[in-house]
Amino acid sequence: MAGVRVVVALGGNAFNRPGEPITQETHLRNVDVAARVVAGIMQGGHQVVVTHGNGPQVGYLAELQKDNGTFRLDALNAMTQGMLGYFLVSALDKYLGRGRAAALVTRVEVDCDDPAFKNPTKFIGPLYGKEQAGALAQRYGWQFRQDPRGGWRRVVASPTPLRIVEIEAVKRLLDAGFVVVAAGGGGIPLCGGRGVEGVIDKDLASSLLALELGADFFMMLTDIDAVYLNYGKPNQRRLDSVGADELERYFAEGHFPPGSMGPKVQAAISFVRKTGKRAAIGALEEGYDVFRGIKGTQVTP
Repeated sequence: MAGVRVVVALGGNAFNRPGEPITQETHLRNVDVAARVVAGIMQGGHQVVVTHGNGPQVGYLAELQKDNGTFRLDALNAMTQGMLGYFLVSALDKYLGRGRAAALVTRVEVDCDDPAFKNPTKFIGPLYGKEQAGALAQRYGWQFRQDPRGGWRRVVASPTPLRIVEIEAVKRLLDAGFVVVAAGGGGIPLCGGRGVEGVIDKDLASSLLALELGADFFMMLTDIDAVYLNYGKPNQRRLDSVGADELERYFAEGHFPPGSMGPKVQAAISFVRKTGKRAAIGALEEGYDVFRGIKGTQVTP
């Protein structure tokens, strides 16, 4: 494969797996897997931009300050961008040599009147039992929903990303030969020139970033090895290769929950439809093979 421009969106499991403590040691251990995948692509002569989720981390920071509310979610998002970007760049140093990767705190414009502000759907923070979630909701006014993977999690507004503010900086860093970590956690939501309370879905922001960069390939790596119909049921069916139109039909039939696989499927469809190029969804550990097109779900025009 000749040199291409790739956007790699890492799921939250790249740093913190379900059930693990949110500690620096676990983050550094887990991110090594992602760094090997990214370095392998980079060493093949390709340009790589890495994005990442931050749901567990931004939720953890919000919980730490829940009794005084010192910082809003936009500021907490910026904090996690810096921290997780630092972890990624440090891990990439090991495989590429020091100074080959750069992390960029990134802002993303949203509509101040986005209906998402009135209908929170984005999961952040840890899992709670039903009674504990109810007590937190009553005390702090937080909203909770049942996570498809079990337990209850806080949900916050997730407005649609419209424009990557730092897009030109990302392009210049890429052209200078860096692996770029950008739009972490979906980017810091900006409307009317200021940060707002919310968390942008990182897959939708990553799809937008891939479009604005003119990327040749967009892939999302998570803790599930492919997209499935009827996931978790006896009749579940794996999708190895699927056209964007067919995938959209499955989405309309309700196969992909909004708090789980839904945004990834939407992001893949959007990128493929608007570019005529390929997108993919697969497991982090199989990331290089997902890039090669032999693992995961490959979404085609």
